[in-house]
Amino acid sequence: MTDALKRLSDEGVAIWLDDLSRKRITSGNLAELIDQSHVVGVTTNPAIFQKAISGGEGYEQQLTDLATRKVTVEEALRMITTADVRDAADILRPVYDRTDGQDGRVSIEVDPRLAHNTAATIAEAKQLAWLVDRPNTLIKIPATKAGLPAITEVIGKGISVNVTLIFSLERYREVMDAYLAGLEKAKAAGLDLSLIHSVASFFVSRVDSEIDKRLDAVGTDEAKALKGKAALANARLAYEAYEQVFASDRWAALERLGANKQRALWASTGVKDPAYKDTLYVDDLVAPNTVNTMPEATLEATADHGQITGDTVRGTYEQARAELDAVAKLGISYDDVVQLLEDEGVEKFEASWNDLLKSTEAELERLAPTEA
Repeated sequence: MTDALKRLSDEGVAIWLDDLSRKRITSGNLAELIDQSHVVGVTTNPAIFQKAISGGEGYEQQLTDLATRKVTVEEALRMITTADVRDAADILRPVYDRTDGQDGRVSIEVDPRLAHNTAATIAEAKQLAWLVDRPNTLIKIPATKAGLPAITEVIGKGISVNVTLIFSLERYREVMDAYLAGLEKAKAAGLDLSLIHSVASFFVSRVDSEIDKRLDAVGTDEAKALKGKAALANARLAYEAYEQVFASDRWAALERLGANKQRALWASTGVKDPAYKDTLYVDDLVAPNTVNTMPEATLEATADHGQITGDTVRGTYEQARAELDAVAKLGISYDDVVQLLEDEGVEKFEASWNDLLKSTEAELERLAPTEA
């Protein structure tokens, strides 16, 4: 069942699970996926925690204790989420040790309501790193304009970062620049660069969802022929940008000091359109030194019938450019699409976080001891 996952791993693609819950931790399921399905990392986001905690299983005792202490809902939420991330990090610690810190990582996101506040994002990232207190944690910072200087500052303090919500090629280059600037800050501070790691989460399926909708509105045969191509083209050109930046003299100077490349991570790799093969954003985004973080359904589909045929990214750049150009010629603005997706991404995570605050508050009230 896992031959395709092994082939994917052998091609240099780290397989991370885009999901976490306390039940997954305590049941042994996460350990099983590491052992049998080549999973070497975990990503979380506000929507994932909202689903896990609202489901409730495994959280009642901690919620009861927190209610008894009368903590605020924000504090309760951070205690719960950091506990899950800490436990997952401990399960993944052998992978972290085996891969010299490259994998075995668990990501946790700063409060999405801070996405447009640089100083608050930096403060939250430092707090999360302290709360989880595991070397194999990645702090997720969104790639908003306000997030970019926060990335530099947090990397400069020696905290490893997962940059999230990247949709555009221009923003991705800015993210890589922010990472290198952070490493240069860390070097100036005398920190060991070999201990700092980062991934850049480039979102995939949402690009097709938005552009396909606009292609349908155009309605011509030419437009319909381009459906399902923009997301792969965008991601492949992101990898071209990665190759260029990490072949630069600026990078070489840092690499000589032991710095690690910031890997491209393919995020949002579950297909949204049932007309597409369910392993599309896995099979067609195989390239060395990348990460693919998959929801469990995509992981299982890849194990069952994924078609891993070697590198499917390098050598495709001209075709990818032509496909995005063809979309633009139909009057669909790339800049408009990627900005909309970034704005929506922040809004969706904020909505999930607010829903989670409300449901956690309701649970704290339900479980609070009655006054004698």
